[in-house]
This record gives sequence, structure tokens and C-alpha cells, in this order.
Amino acid sequence: MSGTTTAAVRRHRRAAGAGADRWVVLVVLCASLLLVALDATVLHVAVPAVTEDLRPGAEELLWIVDAYPLVCASLLILFGTLGDRVGRRRVLLLGYGLFGVASAVAAYAPSAELLILARALLGVGGAMVMPATLSILRRVFPDRRERALAIGIWSAVAAVGAAVGPLLGGFLLEHFWWGSVFLVNIPLMLVSLPVGRMLLPESRGEGDGPWDVTGALLAAAGLFGVVLGVQRLGGGRAAASPFTVLPLLAGAALLLLFVRRQRLHPHPLVDLRMFRRPAFSTSVGCIVLAMLALVGLELIAAQYLQLVLGLSPLRTGLRLLPLTVAAMAAGLAGARLLRRFGPRRMVCSGFCLTAVAVLALTAMGGTDDPSLLLSGFVLLGFGLETTLFGAYESMLSEAPADRAGGAAAIGETSYQLGAGIGIALLGSVMNAAYAPGLRSVPGVPRHASAAAGHSLGEAYEVAGRLGGSAGAALRRAARDSFVHGLHVTLLVSAGLLVLGAVLALRLPSVMTCAEEPAAGEVGLPAPREAEAAAGKPRVSA
Repeated sequence: MSGTTTAAVRRHRRAAGAGADRWVVLVVLCASLLLVALDATVLHVAVPAVTEDLRPGAEELLWIVDAYPLVCASLLILFGTLGDRVGRRRVLLLGYGLFGVASAVAAYAPSAELLILARALLGVGGAMVMPATLSILRRVFPDRRERALAIGIWSAVAAVGAAVGPLLGGFLLEHFWWGSVFLVNIPLMLVSLPVGRMLLPESRGEGDGPWDVTGALLAAAGLFGVVLGVQRLGGGRAAASPFTVLPLLAGAALLLLFVRRQRLHPHPLVDLRMFRRPAFSTSVGCIVLAMLALVGLELIAAQYLQLVLGLSPLRTGLRLLPLTVAAMAAGLAGARLLRRFGPRRMVCSGFCLTAVAVLALTAMGGTDDPSLLLSGFVLLGFGLETTLFGAYESMLSEAPADRAGGAAAIGETSYQLGAGIGIALLGSVMNAAYAPGLRSVPGVPRHASAAAGHSLGEAYEVAGRLGGSAGAALRRAARDSFVHGLHVTLLVSAGLLVLGAVLALRLPSVMTCAEEPAAGEVGLPAPREAEAAAGKPRVSA
């Protein structure tokens, strides 16, 4: 952008008072993000209680946790595009309403199947809410230095949601049944609906071309197939089984068809040309790898604290608190770190720091070690948030301003896809390492050993029914197998993090700051208006 155009944009912003407006918008967007982030983690500490009450199988348990991020990831592009056509605020408010209804259904679900359905509906609501936050943020903060600060606040709020989720879930489980962790969404929705309606400005894209619903359905079906195959592997199915191979192949084929359709479609949902930019494609890959390593570990860590160390849900939430507090600190310091070190060193160092933390946590055993957990969780939280901050900021800054909605949908899809596949992948690794240790426990019948191999919670139930020396032996074997599986999972996670550090070497070494017009958002002129204000004629392509 020329200096004359930049000066005209700034004069227009001062005249319209947009400087204040965009920070108010940031507050509303952060409140929206808090709602989604809270629901993503509040269930973690409730998994043992859900297992005891609904008695889901290993695959059903994975789906209970995985349905939300998977459905959300599948529909982000769909609802992100819909928001561009009918208004992002309108879709956001509809998402709030669906969130409240689905939360009530999940809270009173009498079976694992209905709970999975409710979690899927929550994913639909999340897909309505999430694209608006980053797309509007990208457009109302044209200056990269301000945008970096805004993204730091945004990511810190996400960490707050992650911190409050386990703590709130633990508190509610101490006093109520597991369904109460979902009811907490309803008062948040009741506050967010009127506040968002009053304060959030309506925002639309250019809306040229038809809405490619077929492409969105291809992407959703493909993602479901891939994750279903991974989950079946985690459920103990043979790798060569048609129930495992067919979903994987069908999902991969549908995703390839989606990519081919987007390349040929005159108005694609995803502009694949953005992936030709190394910084953009690398940032997306870093987000996926970071979430692959994070979300599955959080779920397994919550089960370790409760089932192996015997901590209550509330104490489990308190033990996980240092991880999210460190993530909050990294988010708030992210803008300064990015200016000083640049995207490449920031993201690469974040991956390396997280890998060191994960390897240190392999020292966890059957007895409690508070100092080890504290130091490991602090390093883990700071390293991962540093990685995600640098990757998100680089991705949004690399995308053209007029494609902010598409870039935001890609980023959030990468985040949720990484989370969904991470739970399935690391859960599968955990199950594969855990089950063999229970196949031949002395004094335990084969059918009891097979049942105990589904999960640690089920192993404890089987041990209680057996009683005596056989029950005690099964309980010890299950606990030892779980710790072994945890160590294997941590090593796999460390490998993913090292891979991410290598990938991050493709990012730019320095942060380049330039201000751009924010395409008609919150008092800022659209590109044509900015050119006219600068006395510069628009050249047609």
C-alpha cells in the first residue's frame, strides 16, 4: 500500500472513531471464543464419571469426546461461507442458540448414543461461532503490530477457557452429576446473545458466485471417514479389517475429490492458491501438529490424575491449571516475542520447548510427583501457546485481506481437525499400548481380562467385581499398563512436536509490519474508498 493510501485510511479511522470500535469488537469476539473454548475442555475431567454412568465402549468414549471437534472442523468452511453471504453476526447468534439447546440435550442424555449426538450438535454450533472471531479480527486490525496484540489477547482468552473448563467441571462434579458440565453453557449463551446483538457490527463478504454446498459436504464426509478409521484402530480392530480400511480409503478419496472440485470450481469454498505461499501452508501444518500433540495429552492426563493418582475432579482441574496459566502468559507476551524473534524462531522454539516438556513428563509413574507435574505442565502450556500464537499470526498476515474469512475458516478447521484426529490418534496409541498388558493376568479369567482391556475405568470395575487377590492383581496390572501406555503416547507426541519444529523452519525469519485497509469493517473504508480518498484511480484487472 502506498504511503498516501495509508494516511487516508488512518484519517478516515480517526474521523469515524474506529480506534475505539475495533477494541470493543475484540471484547465481543473474545467472549464468543470463551464459550467455545470452555466447552472443548469442560468434559475432560468428567470422562471417568460419564464412563461409570453410561458405560460406553472404547470407541464410543472416543466419539463422545471427538464428535464435537470433528463436526466443528467439518462444518467451519460451510458456515464461514454462509456468514459471508447472510451476515457473520447473524450466523454467530444462531450458533449461540444452538449451543444452548444442544447443551441441555447433552446434560440429560440417558445413553452414550444420545450424548454423542448432542456433542455433534454442539460442534455445529461451534462451527457457526468460530469463523467470525478470526475473520473479523483480521479485517478490523489492518496494522500487523496491533493485530499481533489482538491475537495475543484472543489466544489468552482461549487459554482462560481451557483453564476454567477443567476447574469448573471439577467443581460441578464435586457437587452435582456429570451433566452439569454442559448446563454451564446455557447462562453464557443467555448473556452472549443480547450482548452480541447490541455490540457486534454486522459484516458480510462480497458474496459473488454460488454457494458450493456439495464441496462442503464432500469435505465433511471425507473427514468423518478418516477419523472413523483411526478410531476403529484405537478400538482394537485389526488394521487389515474392512471396517478399518474402508472408512480410511473412502475418507481419503472424498477429500481428494473435494480438493479437485475446489481447483476447478469458479467460486471455490477454499482458495487453494493461498497454500502456494510457503508461510501460509507452513502455518497451517504447524497448527495441525500442535493440536495433534496437545488435545489427546490433555485427555489422557486428566484420566491419569484421577484414575492412577486417585485425585478428585476438582483437584485434577487444579493440577492442570498451571498448563493453562502458562498458556495465558505466552499469549499476552506473544506480540513482543514475535517482534523480537520473528515467526521462524518463535514457532520452532515453541515446538522444541514443548517436546522437552513432554519428554520430562515420561518420568510420571504410579505415585504422585507434584513438582514434576508442575514444571512439565508449565513448560507444556507456554511452549504450545507460543507455537499456536506464532502460527496463527503468520497465517492471518500472509492471507490477503479480502480473503480473511476463508483464511480464518482454514485456520479454525486446522485447529479442530488437529484436535479431533489428535484425540483419535493418541487415544489409539494409548489403547494399543495399554490392552496387551492385561491379556494374561494370573488368576483372572480371559473374559474379564478382555473387558478390562477396554479402558482403565472398566478395568477397575471388573477388579471390584472379582474381588480378592485376583481383583487386586488385575487392578495393579491395569494401572501399570496405563502408565506404560502413557509413556508410549508421550514419546509419540514428542516425535510429532519435533516434526513440527522442522516444519517451522520454512516460516519467515522476520516480522514485516504494514498497514492495510480493512475492507469495509467498523468504519474503515473498503479498498475502492481508500483509493478514492488517496486520489488514486482504480485499475481494472
